[in-house]
Amino acid sequence: MNWSDATIMGVLYLAYWIVVIFIIIRIILRNRDAVKTLAWIMVFIFIPFLGLLLYFFFGRDTRKKRLAGKRLMSQIKQRSTLGINSDAKALIQSEYQSLATYFENSSSAPLLTVDEVEVLCDTTLFANRLFEIISSAEQHIHLQFYIFEDDEFGSRLRDALVSKAKQGVEVRLIYDSVGCWKVSKEFFESMRCAGVYVESFLKVTFPLLSNRFNYRNHRKMIVVDGKVGMIGGCNIADRYIKGVNGMEWRDTMLLLRGMAVNGLQASFLVDWYFANRTMLSGKRYFPVTDSCSNSFAQVVTSNPVGDVRAIVGGYIKMLSQAKGYIYLQTPYFMPDELFLQSLKNASISGVDVRLMIPERSDSKIADYATMSYLGNLLNSGVKIYLYGGGMLHCKTVVCDDYLSSVGSTNLDFRSFFYNFEVSAFVYDKSVALEVKERFMDDLKKCRLLTTNEYRQRSFFKRCAESFIKLFSPLL
Repeated sequence: MNWSDATIMGVLYLAYWIVVIFIIIRIILRNRDAVKTLAWIMVFIFIPFLGLLLYFFFGRDTRKKRLAGKRLMSQIKQRSTLGINSDAKALIQSEYQSLATYFENSSSAPLLTVDEVEVLCDTTLFANRLFEIISSAEQHIHLQFYIFEDDEFGSRLRDALVSKAKQGVEVRLIYDSVGCWKVSKEFFESMRCAGVYVESFLKVTFPLLSNRFNYRNHRKMIVVDGKVGMIGGCNIADRYIKGVNGMEWRDTMLLLRGMAVNGLQASFLVDWYFANRTMLSGKRYFPVTDSCSNSFAQVVTSNPVGDVRAIVGGYIKMLSQAKGYIYLQTPYFMPDELFLQSLKNASISGVDVRLMIPERSDSKIADYATMSYLGNLLNSGVKIYLYGGGMLHCKTVVCDDYLSSVGSTNLDFRSFFYNFEVSAFVYDKSVALEVKERFMDDLKKCRLLTTNEYRQRSFFKRCAESFIKLFSPLL
């Protein structure tokens, strides 16, 4: 039987749509987010055949539910809470006590004292502090980064870790397999051979063709001897120190000392168990220190497993509780509708809501998607600032001169729903004022986006932004 080309194409299209309809029914029955469901339907319609391939690699729900058993989580969290003040919640401002409870219940994040907090807004200073605390290590060094490149900065850090391992210090490193997919195996193998324990997170062979692409470990943190730690947005690569494409790199890290470091340690050790299947929960990883500090912090983690997204849920509670102001910085802004509505509600309620984003990020597609979300915010009175001083990569929030947050979480779908993220929420006036001051300093390099300017965008640009927005849950 000889079939014409038209007949063959007709059969292929019929088969394609039968498969697509079956997939759409599966997605709907899983009660997924309606926006993401519609985004995939648009992919199937506008990119036939290729859309099916994209769904196979990026859309299927292959979340690992064996991250850590409840027993393991319980043991590690119990260690992290040894020596804490059981009345700590009563010592923070009353309006934030429900937020602290939310983090305790949603992320098993205890409220822990902070003896010292240093806000690092200069990436060169971050690098200097990093090598200082590594040099001071006596027992163990735990590092976790989404990106760890084999360039000048990465090689220098590798050499420092190898040196400490040879001195008998336990050194453990977790890097993300997709974030480091261009890094040679020899780079990490050289550390292993020198005594550094190195593990990749959710290892993939072909990152660009993997259905594990969605679930990446985006966390950035360091813990040394359980006494000092760092958390924020910086990865290990030259561009974080020297900039990229002629743009300076603007980022924020926190250096913490005190019991709050136990929160970082617990997060790392849970991920270490997932990557290495070895449970570490000894007392020496969670030293108890005497503290009379009235400053507190919660190290909150979020991951794609389960129904609660603790970090974005905390942001939404902050927006609902804010009375005077809330300032936010993010490199990418592609939020879900609930977060977007929370921003608008806060502004309409009289709160001074300011959002700072880069005028030009390191992703043109992300910039187009970001712009598509800004119209309704402008109409609601949210002040939007475009940072022109370089690549703004900070992930910070500060509210009412008391509560501030610094971590790895972007204000986008990927950080909210797909990635493994971590952020430190600090309850302290002096820290909040410093984060606020840094925000005000950054305003000097920004320009305010006006409603008139936004409306005058070209028709072509508005079409491109709206089209790309359809796929923002997948970016």
